[in-house]
Amino acid sequence: MKKTLLASALLCSVAAVHAEAPLPVPAPLPPAIAAPQDRPYPGTIRLQVDATDLERHVFRVRETVPVAAPGRLTLLYPKWLPGNHSPSGRIDSLAGLTVSAAGRRLEWTRDTADVYAFHVEVPDGVAALDLEFQFVSPTEDKQGRVVMTPAMLNLQWNAVALYPAGWYTSRIPVEASVRLPEGWGYGTALEAAASADGTTTFKPVPFDTLVDSPMFAGRWFRQIQLDPPGAAHPVRLNLVADRPELLDATPAQIETHERLVQQADRLFGARHYDHYDFLVALSEELSGIGLEHHRSSENRVAPKYFSDWDKAYVGRDLLAHEYTHSWNGKFRRPADLWTPSFNVPMQDSLLWVYEGQTQYWGYVLAARSGLLSREQTLDAIAMTAAYYDRLAGRQWRALQDTTNDPIIAGRRPIPWRSWQRSEDYYSEGQLVWLEVDTLIREKSGGRRSLDDFARAFFGIDDGRWVPATYRFDDVVAALDAVQPYDWATLLRQRLDEHAAGAPLDGLRRGGYELVYTDTPSDYFKTAEKRRKVTDLSDSLGFTVGKEARLGDVVWGGPAYAAGLAVGVQIVAVNGFAYEADELKDAVRRAAAPGAAPIELLVRDGDRYRTVKLDYHGGLRYPHLQRLKGTPARLDAILAPRGK
Repeated sequence: MKKTLLASALLCSVAAVHAEAPLPVPAPLPPAIAAPQDRPYPGTIRLQVDATDLERHVFRVRETVPVAAPGRLTLLYPKWLPGNHSPSGRIDSLAGLTVSAAGRRLEWTRDTADVYAFHVEVPDGVAALDLEFQFVSPTEDKQGRVVMTPAMLNLQWNAVALYPAGWYTSRIPVEASVRLPEGWGYGTALEAAASADGTTTFKPVPFDTLVDSPMFAGRWFRQIQLDPPGAAHPVRLNLVADRPELLDATPAQIETHERLVQQADRLFGARHYDHYDFLVALSEELSGIGLEHHRSSENRVAPKYFSDWDKAYVGRDLLAHEYTHSWNGKFRRPADLWTPSFNVPMQDSLLWVYEGQTQYWGYVLAARSGLLSREQTLDAIAMTAAYYDRLAGRQWRALQDTTNDPIIAGRRPIPWRSWQRSEDYYSEGQLVWLEVDTLIREKSGGRRSLDDFARAFFGIDDGRWVPATYRFDDVVAALDAVQPYDWATLLRQRLDEHAAGAPLDGLRRGGYELVYTDTPSDYFKTAEKRRKVTDLSDSLGFTVGKEARLGDVVWGGPAYAAGLAVGVQIVAVNGFAYEADELKDAVRRAAAPGAAPIELLVRDGDRYRTVKLDYHGGLRYPHLQRLKGTPARLDAILAPRGK
């Protein structure tokens, strides 16, 4: 009692001191940076990039920036990057910045509130600033994406350019040039104006178009036309590879990619580009990427993408997904994701359309073109459905809130993905759009589908490039024009609900149900091999990866109940040294009547302990099974479209 009275007295004393002493005055923020305005820019920026320092992974930059008047000018490094949906510009990799005018060095100061902004005082009589700096790109994966190797490079112009504040980036012309290693080929949506002494100069484009037009270049390069000769808006497949033989694609494989373009034409009925360039790296040295642009896409696939065609098909929906973005995300764009410059914050509220419906069409177009077979696509959907059916995080965090995840988490590793959730607007969004598609088909007696929405919503204004923005109500109105229904209520229910279990009405209406057997599908086994894991998520509730460490633990599952977490290493199973097959056999044996729990010896840091998994349900792997008496609408969705 005396301790309580003493504590109360001390608190009162502290409160009295605070009441008597004035609090500090907050330091003022620096002056506001000029907001972007829709006005002509006085001149053309000239940007020169030397990309030949392969050993040190350094891009060397010279840039000339015209100025309109003396006084303070703010130079911005792109921060909010389209397709990343987050403030992910690699400002940490910009180094060696010097600014000069007429041969005289000018001092710059970084904004203390916005570290992506650099202030320069422009003297009287100066018409342009000359900048020099380097983009010191990662030399290994733990530093970030490796974008330069001895055989190839990925040049993203946002990484090697500064631009002046105060203008829409669409109003700032840029003439860019790049020097590549001798003999290298390249692919980009930019059009070359001249080439001399190993340097290619491109036709001037607005700064936002430049950023949206990256380059893949390589020692071994191949370009394949995916449209008939003389096409008005040609589509090209640009390939770079670690070794020359990896570029050998068969006629049948090329034809499959041609069908992807054809099926997209039949779906959307319009093209919103003058030409389109798939940029594809067949590499294990360049870091992974799948990033959309209006007239191109950056993609890394397995080195043996073509040579292992029949056995390495998991993930082959990537090109279909990124190509779909030319319509959904780049041309038709959520209103809160369109910004006048790359330093105005983006808002991600409609990513369940931007990415979720693109994820849906990515698998559908992959199936229709033959990038994936019907069976492979069904097995992929089964894995997605099973993941969300066991996702405990749906009980507290709505799908809508996951659209904030690019900003919240930035794709950093997290300990409890099944509880914290991640960017689920992609694949849970895919299930929602399957529900919408099958509902349209059911309500219309098979006369209409989500294909009609795609043509009406994304296929407007054939040939137009300028983005057409949309809001939630626009999506609802377009769906209602295809098939009258209370779409707003359905979509908000799916976006805001906290129900356990995945939204599987689309599967059931599509003629299938999610079931589990003790045998994995070929697609599941191939996915395990690609991810280099043993996946027991639907039985023991974890995956096992490199060095027998748990790579994911399902919140609320058997492993979670036993106190296991990500990073714990399995040393032994029932007294025997860990092997994946031994663990699976233990799961099978534990399903027998009266069987004892599975006993694991695990290492957590420097500590060892024994845990018992009281699980007796046997091995469980997801599959889709036909529902008798229900139309196979999902089969119809995946079937190729005729002319």
